[in-house]
Amino acid sequence: MKLYMARGTYDFLKKIEEKHPDENMVIMQNTDGALLIHETAEASIFKEPRSYKVIDSSGTFKNASFAVLNNIPVTEEGRPLFEHRFKNRAGLIENEPGFAAIRVLRPLESNTYIILTLWQNEKSFKNWQNSKAYEKAHEKPGTESGIDKTPNIFSSPSYVTQYYIPEEE
Repeated sequence: MKLYMARGTYDFLKKIEEKHPDENMVIMQNTDGALLIHETAEASIFKEPRSYKVIDSSGTFKNASFAVLNNIPVTEEGRPLFEHRFKNRAGLIENEPGFAAIRVLRPLESNTYIILTLWQNEKSFKNWQNSKAYEKAHEKPGTESGIDKTPNIFSSPSYVTQYYIPEEE
């Protein structure tokens, strides 16, 4: 399975989404613009998308109104260790109230992995951040055994982007 992303204005991306009603797509926006994601086993419908291989997946895009993208630049030599960690994650996020979906995305043309989580609302995401399950999922950062202390795994600092998913009209 692959996931493709295209940025643009909300109106432009909405027209693309409406033109392909049978595709698994979701449009989202924040103060910087809009993002349309397309998940498929086929080729992208976008002309020049950012392309990712889905290496871990749970849940669906339905009923989501809030999206969080953890953008994590990983070195070439760090990829196997990084992917191993996510392929062997505890899976506790799936049990959180308001959870809709997670996608762990391997970049096909860059070094930045994306951990995409979708939530029924922003409050559910905030509750997850304050939960014991979140602590468990993120344990050991900053310690000698934490993944962030492994030499040569990250090429630059990670960053988070958040989007709102408008309700269907």
